[in-house]
Amino acid sequence: MDIIIIGFGAIGKGVAKVLHEKREYLKKNYEEFKVVAITDSSGAAIDEDGLDLLKAIEVKEKTGKIKNYPEKGKEISSIDVIRNVKADVVVEVTPSNLETGEPAKTHILESFRSKKHVVTANKGPLALCYKELIEEAKRYNVIFRHEASVGGAMPIINLAKETLAGNEILSIRGILNGTTNYILTKMEKEGLDFETALKEAKELGIAETDPTQDIEGLDTAAKIVILANSIMGMNKTIKDVKVKGISRITPEALFLANKRGYTIKLIGQIKDKHLIVEPMLVPIDSPLNVKGTLNVAMFETDLAKEIVVVGRGAGPIETASAILSDLIHIYNSMKK
Repeated sequence: MDIIIIGFGAIGKGVAKVLHEKREYLKKNYEEFKVVAITDSSGAAIDEDGLDLLKAIEVKEKTGKIKNYPEKGKEISSIDVIRNVKADVVVEVTPSNLETGEPAKTHILESFRSKKHVVTANKGPLALCYKELIEEAKRYNVIFRHEASVGGAMPIINLAKETLAGNEILSIRGILNGTTNYILTKMEKEGLDFETALKEAKELGIAETDPTQDIEGLDTAAKIVILANSIMGMNKTIKDVKVKGISRITPEALFLANKRGYTIKLIGQIKDKHLIVEPMLVPIDSPLNVKGTLNVAMFETDLAKEIVVVGRGAGPIETASAILSDLIHIYNSMKK
């Protein structure tokens, strides 16, 4: 299976690393998964016989530009690579833009038009124009997978759509942002104020330099839109979500909640077609009370009742795990 990676930041490099580390496993159980092109904002590295993935990572880390890949690097746009390089699948892992969905939306649509399957971790286009993307994938008869867009390594979308097939999903609740969970955990355990806990999260690389999307609940809002649309058949966008962040939570509020047998978590919830993200009281003994950077999702179903999945919701290798799962699914579908 020939693969193009669009975007070569932390997640793109994580995908390359995982494909390199798993190359013998993939050859033994499937066939060779070959990366024939990698793009970033500088240009691309292209080799139809397959790029040396460790060399690609080294070039990116040393020079910051994939176009500096020896002999195979060139100045060319991602769109031209998608259109002109022969491949089966495009892995779209450029940074998420929750206002326009670009450039990921254009990359995905152009991949469909070029008859290429798509795997993405990108929340932007999914949170803004999910229905359009699904309809275009059907129109061009290609597969579109996006397990990595919600919950990192946690199998949320595929669990609901495949393992729980036949169940009606009545509601979904969960903690879908590791940064906010880490901050609230530190505040609860150590009595830190919000600003101190946020500063520590930044120093550890758990929070972004600009953590607005996380702490204001927008990242979680994007994720529950994706879940509402992909699992529960809704047609929502991020504008349909009632959102409140965690910046006003105090150590005193957490202390008082603890005294009553509760904690406070930033919960994303889909219930009765309403989408809400806000700090909520969670019983101390609830499965939703996970600590640190962990994520958790709870499905309420008609047949299986409550199903809970817990896992690492972020990180390049964890996200690449979900992307690899989607790539294997596409490979198996191609071979049928």
